Amino acid sequence: MRPSPVTLDDTPADQPTSEQGHAEATASASPDAPPDASTPSPGRRRRRQWGAERPRPPLPIIDEPASHTRTWTGGFAIVATVVLWLGYLGWAIVSRFIDDGLGSSVFLRHTVAYVVVMTFLTFSACMYLLARQGALYRSRQHARAPRAEIDAFMADARPGLTVLVPSYCEDPAVVRATLLSVALQEYPGARTVLLLDDPPNPSDPTAAEGLAGCRALPEEIHALLSGPHARFRASLDRYEEAARRGGAGTSDEVRALALDFVHAGEWLREQAAAHPRTSNADDFLADEVFGALAGDFEVTARALFAALDERAELPGERLAQLCRRLVWTFECDVTTFERKQYAHLPHDANKAMNLNAYLGLMGRRLRRIDTQVGVVLRDTDDADAWEVPDSDYVLTLDADSVLLREYCLRLVHQLELPGNERIAVIQTPYSAFRGAPTRLERIAGATTDIQHIVHQGLTYFGATFWVGANAVIRKVALDDIVEVSYVGGQEVRRYVQDRTVIEDTESSIDLLAAGWTLHNHPERLSYSATPTDFGSLAVQRARWANGGLLIAPKFWRFLRRSRKEGRRVPWTHAALRFNYMASISWASVGLVFLLVFPFDDSLLSPLLLAAAVPYFVAMSSDLHRLGYKRSDVFRVYAFNLVLLAVNLAGTLKSLQQAAAKTKIAFARTPKVKDRTAAPALFVLAAYLIAVYAFVILANDLRTGNWTNAAFAAVNGVLTTYAIVAFIGVRNSVVDVVLGFVHWVRVPAEPSRRERRRAAAEAPTVADWTSVLYIGPDAPATRTRTTVATTQAPPPRRGDTRARQRV
Repeated sequence: MRPSPVTLDDTPADQPTSEQGHAEATASASPDAPPDASTPSPGRRRRRQWGAERPRPPLPIIDEPASHTRTWTGGFAIVATVVLWLGYLGWAIVSRFIDDGLGSSVFLRHTVAYVVVMTFLTFSACMYLLARQGALYRSRQHARAPRAEIDAFMADARPGLTVLVPSYCEDPAVVRATLLSVALQEYPGARTVLLLDDPPNPSDPTAAEGLAGCRALPEEIHALLSGPHARFRASLDRYEEAARRGGAGTSDEVRALALDFVHAGEWLREQAAAHPRTSNADDFLADEVFGALAGDFEVTARALFAALDERAELPGERLAQLCRRLVWTFECDVTTFERKQYAHLPHDANKAMNLNAYLGLMGRRLRRIDTQVGVVLRDTDDADAWEVPDSDYVLTLDADSVLLREYCLRLVHQLELPGNERIAVIQTPYSAFRGAPTRLERIAGATTDIQHIVHQGLTYFGATFWVGANAVIRKVALDDIVEVSYVGGQEVRRYVQDRTVIEDTESSIDLLAAGWTLHNHPERLSYSATPTDFGSLAVQRARWANGGLLIAPKFWRFLRRSRKEGRRVPWTHAALRFNYMASISWASVGLVFLLVFPFDDSLLSPLLLAAAVPYFVAMSSDLHRLGYKRSDVFRVYAFNLVLLAVNLAGTLKSLQQAAAKTKIAFARTPKVKDRTAAPALFVLAAYLIAVYAFVILANDLRTGNWTNAAFAAVNGVLTTYAIVAFIGVRNSVVDVVLGFVHWVRVPAEPSRRERRRAAAEAPTVADWTSVLYIGPDAPATRTRTTVATTQAPPPRRGDTRARQRV
């Protein structure tokens, strides 16, 4: 969803961006209107705020196994929450209704409403504790596959892998980091396709420069990696011969291989030193992609030299495996694809259809034809046609994500193990880059890292959801759920549903209904950017809040069908999935209910307060284990308070979409170096919550409603803190002023006389090509449209049919 500063309807609305004078939104709902980014001078690093996170290494790839004490206390927290809540229900029913009587209708409504709201909130807290417990169990069960076993497997079986990186108006530097992390994956023959969704011929010079930069990335990365790859590829023949010969390799072969690893490490160190560092994401690429891979190679080189010193005999097959690792690491097959270059492909403004457009072409031989409506692709059997390779697996990766070096290798190996044939999607839920320069990014990153724990727990109970930032997907599973329709006579294949903007969540239910499962690998192998300012965060979180209510009925139908077929879904599975899809909605509505209605003290029991304690204690413990402060649990609560209006906007958008039976455009999360202005209504809502909380506090102090007064005081203080720390007083004033100006500004339109003069000056041309292509009922046009084909790949030599104009 793209939140508008004024309205919440589906009409495109401009959104102001930074304080430096940019007036257009970076998160435009229209894919043809490129975002306008604030770009400071090159190399300038964002100034670190007081209270932000200091630079620190990322979390370990594998969590330490949970101790028996931690798992026991986690189970106790779940039991305590349930028992205390049941005790509160008993108290509310017995004490309030049986002993005291029903009383007035107002009393009855207040009691029922309060109990229902608190039941939903407690249920969400209990689901967090349950998922957390599953993650603790999994940390004790995970055993990492030895690297030699993976290398031996990949030497015999090399499943095909295509990496799809959807990109819309991204900074070329951001995309370059993502493509480099993919290009340096230790996987044989991986093919990477950058799916550029920018307008093909932008008129804005900044947008044109960014698109040209992204188009040039494949050639740039190939040139960068070609040198080391040529060296290691030339060395591989020697080790392949040693493997065929059998027995141990010679000392010269071991020494040469060790020197190759030394060279690879030195080359990567040079790249890390030369890489510009303007953000914590740049630090991560230099240290954890270039630097960590160099460290691995250097350790391997030392091990080879040590084996040489001890005159140990190394099998020739193992030497070949190690050399293949160097070759695979520096292999580079990166291309671009732009669906908007082709008139017959879907141009829907969302990431799902960007993926679907290319997925529908995989495994086909195509020829390009220039028609009246544009360039179209047609199937052909010509030997020199454009062939789109198919593959066993597809990796979808957001353009602002970074993968660690063994991501592809380990996840594909896991899918290839016996017993995993029905796993459709495997992933490592992304973590946040460390060293956040702003307070908001630090707390937003904390919630991201908390979600990593939740997702690991969901897998323990079989309730995994596909998280779209990164995932390896079995291609046959996508073929199993594809939906084929025809729009304007053209075939449209939907592998990933685009009915909502959380396409990964709905596709998870589709795969589940088709008999597939999903899996979260219990390691940290992927990282993704976190919004650094409230405006960007509002775009992202409003999108996350939109769609869950639309998908929940589909899961309910799946449960009913499973019950009729005799396949009962465990209650933990169903409860965790419903909570994942709808908890944002009911938690937001429930919190607003508690903030707006000042309930009587008699409705609050010590049992209710005690039932909430395990949730907050467990989260503070998890934050501490993830490298944050225990007190950050209060900052997370304040963070959610200022996002209350954002989440409600997403919920309302879901209801509006359900009523109108329409789709909405995918709102890209802005990535700018300065600041994205937030919609004025979201900023004003945060101030309204703070002011209203203090008004309720004053009223409760006068009436002696002490419990509700304490609740109002906590909300008022924490919301005020969140406004100052996460939004900024000065920034909020600027955002409100920009929102007001945008609201009252009326775009200038040409007068009727000017439109009539322009129409009269346009020459009338008989458009016979439209009649022949579209039909005799083709709409009349004043001028014949010239189809731009400069960006499309030229027809191959000898393909006379491709030269014909229809």
